[in-house]
Amino acid sequence: MAYVYFDSSALPPEDRFDWWCETVNRGVAPTRNASSHAAEFTGSFASLTMGPVQTSTLAFPPIRSQRTTELIRQSDPETYELTLVLSGQMWVSQAREDVRATVGEFLMWSSSLPYVGRAVSGSPMDAPRAVIVHLPRALLPLPHAKIDHLLVRNLPAADGMGVVLARHLCSIMDQGPTLTEQDCRALGPATLDLATAFLARRLGLLDRVQPESRTRVLLARIDHFIDANLTDQTLSPSDIAAHHHISVRTLHALFRQRERTVSATIRHRRLEGARAALSNPRLRTLPIRAIAAQWGFTDATLFSRTFRVAYGITPQDHRHGVALPADGRPSAS
Repeated sequence: MAYVYFDSSALPPEDRFDWWCETVNRGVAPTRNASSHAAEFTGSFASLTMGPVQTSTLAFPPIRSQRTTELIRQSDPETYELTLVLSGQMWVSQAREDVRATVGEFLMWSSSLPYVGRAVSGSPMDAPRAVIVHLPRALLPLPHAKIDHLLVRNLPAADGMGVVLARHLCSIMDQGPTLTEQDCRALGPATLDLATAFLARRLGLLDRVQPESRTRVLLARIDHFIDANLTDQTLSPSDIAAHHHISVRTLHALFRQRERTVSATIRHRRLEGARAALSNPRLRTLPIRAIAAQWGFTDATLFSRTFRVAYGITPQDHRHGVALPADGRPSAS
């Protein structure tokens, strides 16, 4: 299976910490771990394999980890561990450098060098959690000596390529249980391209990235821009092209390799957002026309017709959980 998920809560309390250490060591790289919460340890580990690229999500109480020269000799995947902090704080010391990363920041270390890591909670309700993309050194088309300059450094994800990569990693891990093997084979190169572009931009080496990789990165940036502006009723292909400093013709050419045109992509994502909102119990009292307007549909009648064409059911029936059977006539489920 491409996606696996483990949770220590199913085990007896006295076995959880040892189990978690063994699972992470096997799934990432061998380390020595210690925690003041070992007796009441609760942690989870998810892994998504996409060809040669793997991503992991870890959640755990405060912990200290150490990777020694001896452990490296025993097993070394030869990866750069590019890590996004989702909650809590993380400290890493490697090659005489130290860094502290907080929520929304990337940091990176090498599996081939000794390091000491520590994760702490920002508050009692804010247990450490992170998503890691394990980047094989051999696959990165950048000089390793240059990449090493980024080890144990704060790499912000507040804007630009950092935001795109962070959203991508969180999205694929959220959708991991639903992804097929074919999906993962396609996502592996895309994930490697985005991570490479993120590092290359930090190093001023974007010209080293292959043209096809730059195209995939540009499409990822466009996707992020579309998603961030779906509620803008005036969003158009010309707006998207202008924001990314390309012509409208180039934008349409980029989308020819996809299932939907630019305009169809905007419409589809708006419909998906509206459909999710209609299914949300907390929004049950919000009028359908208000939800439609929030997702860029100013004409309630047109929204209802478009929704029916796309999903075979009216927005009202969808909200009330009416199923559409094989004969095409809605009936209460």
